[in-house]
Amino acid sequence: MRALARSPQRPELLCAPGNAGIRAEAEALDADPGDPDELTGAAIDAGVDLVVVGPEAPLVAGVVDAMRAAAVPCFGPVRSAARLEGSKIFAKEMMEAAGVPTGGHRVVRTVAEGLEAIDAYPTVIKADGLAAGKGVVIAQDEAEARAALTAMLEERRFGDQPVLVEELLEGDELSVLALCDGERALPLAPARDFKRIGEGDTGPNTGGMGAFSPVAEIGPALLDEIVATVHQPVLEELAARGTPFHGVLYAGLMLTADGPRVLEFNVRFGDPETQVVLPRLRSDLLDLLLRATRQGGLEGVELEWDERAAVTVVLASGGYPESSSSGDVIRGLDRVPPGVDVMHAGTAEAGGEVVTAGGRVLNLTALGEDVAAARVAAYAAADMIEFDGRQLRRDIALDAAGA
Repeated sequence: MRALARSPQRPELLCAPGNAGIRAEAEALDADPGDPDELTGAAIDAGVDLVVVGPEAPLVAGVVDAMRAAAVPCFGPVRSAARLEGSKIFAKEMMEAAGVPTGGHRVVRTVAEGLEAIDAYPTVIKADGLAAGKGVVIAQDEAEARAALTAMLEERRFGDQPVLVEELLEGDELSVLALCDGERALPLAPARDFKRIGEGDTGPNTGGMGAFSPVAEIGPALLDEIVATVHQPVLEELAARGTPFHGVLYAGLMLTADGPRVLEFNVRFGDPETQVVLPRLRSDLLDLLLRATRQGGLEGVELEWDERAAVTVVLASGGYPESSSSGDVIRGLDRVPPGVDVMHAGTAEAGGEVVTAGGRVLNLTALGEDVAAARVAAYAAADMIEFDGRQLRRDIALDAAGA
């Protein structure tokens, strides 16, 4: 939202439904983002020139299809292409067809099949569908694997779908988001995020507890190689199937000893990586998104970047990720200094107060001359904000800062 607001085109911004933060910066539309027809009708009534779909669920539900049918310009993939995130099994099939490097895996439908599929521990067990970043378990032994398989296949915690049993890839994680116009992928600055709830990458997976950008070891040559071996083949495979991909193709990667391997795909601006990438973007994001909605519209585009580093720290609610606490009053938002972005995620307004309303509550992003300086500023701001049960990791970007 703020990256769009910086556009020299001075756009009027609307949101649906928004939260306590977004509603302070954009007009809220009375529309259900999960209902493609209702959202399309609201966009038409408001005379919207471009719809940017943020969350994954509306994309998988077919919001872009409905917008296109009504001739409303919309940035994001159609439902068939959004399956790259909506189904991990489909994503694996696409990678196999396109020759994209990824981890070994098997699709299983029973607990017994799952246990039989495991060659070694630790192993990765993934729910097939959308799970808000929480449908991945790294099982250390048979007991943990059995518990995860039971939760997914018998208790149906994430829906009535098969499960992936996948080899554990080792190395450093990397996120590369690329703007796509159906033909080409234009990479944004690489970022590194921190998925686990606990410091030292311990505890269960989350949607992300923080991130930083740039990533020093990823130079232009390696970035070009990643796009050529990961993003571009997927675009070509989807185009060959009659579903050109327009939108953000986010590749979550592991930099292994054998080269980059894909962990997962997202089909949108995933956070917290977006919160460290877009603040560094100096090119006009609105112009880029409009270009990406047109076939081949990104040809010849070169991006301009702020040379400073960015670090994001996530504040989560009590109980997250297993559950989340709502209604806790958030204090200290007025103390955060200018220059630090406070981005609302799980917040709401109640009785004139801003309160928690979800698992990940706030993202705080700071820029600095290097990662170390950005990290200091982000944590200083995070420590000004309080609410009952607040959780944060203290080791975001620690190694990159040389601490």
